[in-house]
Amino acid sequence: MSSSERTGGRGGAGHPAAEGERSAWQRWEMRSLSGARGAAAAARPAIDPAELRRLREQAREAGAAEGRREGLAQGQAEGYAAGLAAGQAAVQEQAARLGALAQALPQALQRLEGELATTLVALALDVARQVVHRTLEAEPQWIVPLVQDLLHAEPALQGDPRLLLHPDDIALVTAALGPQLQDAGWHLRADDAIGRGGCTVLAASGSQDATLETRWQRVIAPLRPTDATG
Repeated sequence: MSSSERTGGRGGAGHPAAEGERSAWQRWEMRSLSGARGAAAAARPAIDPAELRRLREQAREAGAAEGRREGLAQGQAEGYAAGLAAGQAAVQEQAARLGALAQALPQALQRLEGELATTLVALALDVARQVVHRTLEAEPQWIVPLVQDLLHAEPALQGDPRLLLHPDDIALVTAALGPQLQDAGWHLRADDAIGRGGCTVLAASGSQDATLETRWQRVIAPLRPTDATG
């Protein structure tokens, strides 16, 4: 048999062997592919909706927690900054107050010294006045040299001079200076308004106030501030 016959015998019009081979191969390939796809589908795990929801919930909670941490950190930082600013403002305010106090302290001390000096002077004068009153009560004869000085003062009072004394002092003055007063033309008069140890002389030519209060004011005037009382 020739080669053409052999070849024609395989690849003739009918070609039953070649078609059978191709069909078998194609059928094998299709079965192999479909089987692989089925195996892959079988190997892929099924998704559980409940598990998916749980994972989503965990992710949401994790995100919320992270947000809270970031917010807390930011809040703490802002709070610290605000607290620091407030503290610095308070310190500056306190420093300003202390500075003002330090500046005002010398003046306050001066005022205090002045007030203390005034108080001490007033106290000393009050004590001295009490001593004078008690001295006159114990030694009322101190009225005699006072009247004698007025009697010999220049210029002499003229025009019916009248000597006003406390009633308890009239006897003392009369006993010590009676003749001198009579020669000068002075007349003694009792006056309850005049305290012991003092007197007043009234005349046509003028008057002399020698009461204890007036004399006391003259003595203490240089020793006290103008706003103090004797």
